[in-house]
Amino acid sequence: LRVAYIPQDDLFPAEATPRSAAMEAIATDGPGDGRIDDETRASIALSKLGFSDLDRPVEVLSGGWRKRLSLACGLVRDPDLLLLDEPTNHLDLAGVEWLERFAAKARMSMAFITHDRRFLEKVATRIVELSGAYPDGTFEVDGNYTEFVRRKSEFLEAQAAARASLANAVRRDDAWLRQGIQGRQTRNKSQVKDAADRRSSLSEARDRAGAENRSSTIDFTSTRRRTRKLVELRGVAKSLGGRRLFTDVDLVLSPGMRLGLVGDNGTGKTTLMRVIDGDLPPDQGSVERASDLRSVVFSQHRTTLDPEDTLQQALCPIGDRIDFRGSTIHVAGWAERFLFHKDQLKTRVSSLSGGEQARVLIANLMLQPADVLLLDEPTNDLDIPSLEVLEEALVDFPGAIVLVTHDRFMLDRIATEFVGLDGLGGARPYQTLDQFTRDLSNRSRDPSPDGDVSKTTPPATRTDPRPKRRKLSYKEQREFDAMEERILDAETRVERLEKIANDPETIADHLRSSKAFADLSSAQDDVRSLYARWSELETIQDGGDEST
Repeated sequence: LRVAYIPQDDLFPAEATPRSAAMEAIATDGPGDGRIDDETRASIALSKLGFSDLDRPVEVLSGGWRKRLSLACGLVRDPDLLLLDEPTNHLDLAGVEWLERFAAKARMSMAFITHDRRFLEKVATRIVELSGAYPDGTFEVDGNYTEFVRRKSEFLEAQAAARASLANAVRRDDAWLRQGIQGRQTRNKSQVKDAADRRSSLSEARDRAGAENRSSTIDFTSTRRRTRKLVELRGVAKSLGGRRLFTDVDLVLSPGMRLGLVGDNGTGKTTLMRVIDGDLPPDQGSVERASDLRSVVFSQHRTTLDPEDTLQQALCPIGDRIDFRGSTIHVAGWAERFLFHKDQLKTRVSSLSGGEQARVLIANLMLQPADVLLLDEPTNDLDIPSLEVLEEALVDFPGAIVLVTHDRFMLDRIATEFVGLDGLGGARPYQTLDQFTRDLSNRSRDPSPDGDVSKTTPPATRTDPRPKRRKLSYKEQREFDAMEERILDAETRVERLEKIANDPETIADHLRSSKAFADLSSAQDDVRSLYARWSELETIQDGGDEST
């Protein structure tokens, strides 16, 4: 049996290209059958997944295209069975829909782990859930997610009825056993054993029921501000790296509003969120915020977590008690609310799973009173029960919410309105996600990774006609001409330092880890400064024509 496994994280060498990555995947199986050479096999697999530039550095590809490359590296081996671990992570809506179409046409067998309920609905033909709520630890259903939820509900109802019946039988056993000593001496030993077995079965059933009901408790704290306008954007536009992301955005955030930002990777969703938060200034237009506005940000990059901290330090940096809504809670009790056992309090953050780290971030956000929640991919790595609890908390939050997520199920349930970014500078309001999806499918889009700009890279050439502008000074022109190369070098350094910082050997060494994160932070600041300077030089260049 030939099995190909596609992990959650797409790990490629810094110098890799799509071609070299595919060739390396082919080499894992040894020489082919000779009917087709390896390079042709690699080219065919990559072209099927939309790659046109096979020698483009992998490090400049977006998360979505890196995921496609991982798929290509699996498919080029011609597997009988393809294993996918959280395949929708890092994919935008268009990428997830593409993966759904691919899975529907795939000829090999596929097994996947996913928290994307819409993906389960459209792709799965058989679902297995692992949980202590089931007698054998698993529950499986032939069918899609809707069928699974129906059958699971019926099963758990039957379990509850059986548990109630068993509890009644145990109560009768207890009454029978409490009768006089003389009576007990004449009891049938098999009857006594049966009573003990029923008591043991009831204990196991109650344990399973506890596992079934075990979920994190999420409840965001609102300031209860009554201001009608929390944030107002008028004619806002923003460019990065010489590329216009969005133009003329008019938007008012008010209490109770839940805004979904949608669009392909690289269209500017995170950038617009940062403009709303005040982390980035707009190039044009104005952003007005209510006085003393409090906003809380959930970042998909999780940079607020120190991998060297223990779980207790991450949840409670000072002491062992947490102040939540005017009352104090011991850190062990606070951890339990987010499905952590007290034995995990000494575990380092670097040893926690992605889902556990996400729960730590959510726990920290709950402690901060907020008027506006800015959530950038909060669903990554969360299991389905945690997602359902998070959705309930967001629905009940009285302030404003801005949400970026590829989880279409959550968007449908949470968002009351949408802003769609087309990647060409346009930003339009939509009433439903389906409305945006239909509009997206009607627009022509570049299917190659060359058109993907989720990682902003300097354009090699400009094809758009521009009016003649006054010239930069000689020194400024030289700086401007060299800026593309300087930014590429700086981003390459960031990529290299990220790999060093995330290396297990670095994380295990406290001194090396501290230095690595300090170097990474400095390199990221350099990239931001270079982009800001590039934008400044462009503004000078576009400031007027030669006659002025």
